Amino acid sequence: MKIKKLMNSRNSQIIFQFIADTLAIWVGFAIQIYFRFFSGLIAITAKPDLTDYITGSIMMSLYWYVIFFITGMYRNWHLRSPFDELFAIVRTSFIGSLIILLLIMADNTASFRMMFLLYFAVMSFCFSFFRFLARRLQVFLRKKRFITIPVILLGDADTSLEFYQKAKESVSWGIDVKGIVLIEELDEEIKNEFSKHNIPETLYLGNVSDFEKIISETQIEEVVFSTKETNSEQLIELATSCVKKKIRVNIEPNLYDHFTGQSRAQSIYGIPLIEITTQLMKPWEKIVKRLFDITFSLLVIVLGAPIWIIVAIIIKLESPGNALYTQPRVGKNNEIFTIYKFRSMAQLKTKDKETQQWTAIGDPRVTRFGKFIRKTHIDEVPQFYNVLIGDMSVVGPRPEQPKFVDEFAKALPYYNRRHLVRPGITGWWQVKYKPHTLSIEEIKNRTKDDFYYIENISLRLDFEILVRTVWCVLSGHGQT
Repeated sequence: MKIKKLMNSRNSQIIFQFIADTLAIWVGFAIQIYFRFFSGLIAITAKPDLTDYITGSIMMSLYWYVIFFITGMYRNWHLRSPFDELFAIVRTSFIGSLIILLLIMADNTASFRMMFLLYFAVMSFCFSFFRFLARRLQVFLRKKRFITIPVILLGDADTSLEFYQKAKESVSWGIDVKGIVLIEELDEEIKNEFSKHNIPETLYLGNVSDFEKIISETQIEEVVFSTKETNSEQLIELATSCVKKKIRVNIEPNLYDHFTGQSRAQSIYGIPLIEITTQLMKPWEKIVKRLFDITFSLLVIVLGAPIWIIVAIIIKLESPGNALYTQPRVGKNNEIFTIYKFRSMAQLKTKDKETQQWTAIGDPRVTRFGKFIRKTHIDEVPQFYNVLIGDMSVVGPRPEQPKFVDEFAKALPYYNRRHLVRPGITGWWQVKYKPHTLSIEEIKNRTKDDFYYIENISLRLDFEILVRTVWCVLSGHGQT
């Protein structure tokens, strides 16, 4: 029973990490022994036997467990992306390998450099490979509901039901919503909302006044506070009730109406503060990002020139009109610029150009070849010229048309804060989104993703987005 309860927990992630690391250490140690003693690359006469391998593997396991524990590698995967974990593994492997090689340097100083590079490369690969397998296995088990995290949602009807829908769609989270507790009375309107979202009324556990009784009678691991209301005293009181019963508390932030896009949490001598910063990236990071934009854009434009010419010819042959399509977009600091794309739709008439609209799912205006280039994102390639001249970046929030920017800014006062950085060809929202239609809810979700990028902007996050973009292109992720 205890094992089952442990598996149905966020703590199960540490078990998977521990097993993956053990396999990585033993396999990596075996590979290292082969190259060092049996490959002939290093001139060593004495060779270890099976006993030496087992003893060495046990010692190395204890050593790496300590190194990984000290460096915080046994952490909740919900708090670390796969790419963050990869960078952390490489960094920790470098430090751990260097310490080992420094300790045994007197053994054979002539081969020190080769031994260090070999051991570092082998351990980095093994740790990354086995942790990747462990991560994929756990995602698979979550999707099959073998591993679940029992949760109660607490909040107002709108936000709680919205979170429930997200958890239901994102099965890889492993969240099993056991019930919903509302801070408002259940009325006919709320019942209709339950019905509208196909949510059984049995999930309604009661009102916030019965919260302490509910969490006592329900077997849960954590409570998610999801509400637009900000009654701090009430939240603290409810959170305290959870802590007393050793129930984890997660609060869905609702600060997007305030300082989103420029805020970072910090503490000064124990006093928690939210810093509103104007410097999102370090100066050297800005320089590197811009140099990368220029270099990458030139490579795409020049090396792919023959392909882009063929694409343009096919577009011209399929339907009358220009191969390129231009449109005004809003860039950094709300400046208007002209964006370039390969035309994927029938040529618009002059009067139609004046009434721009979003492309609908299965839009009849999209040509046959247009569907292909939209699906593979080839239609975006001319935007690398925009990147080259500084209107855009390779990675950043998607630029929108001025007309829609005005409309969205009226509905969402914080919308224009997404223009703090250069817009991008790809971005955090672009690699996550699903086929969509125009709605305020869609814009809210997109804006939250844009703000996540702005708040966490870094070269490492750009790298992660680029890798995810490659997968999106190969899997035909674009909307047609």
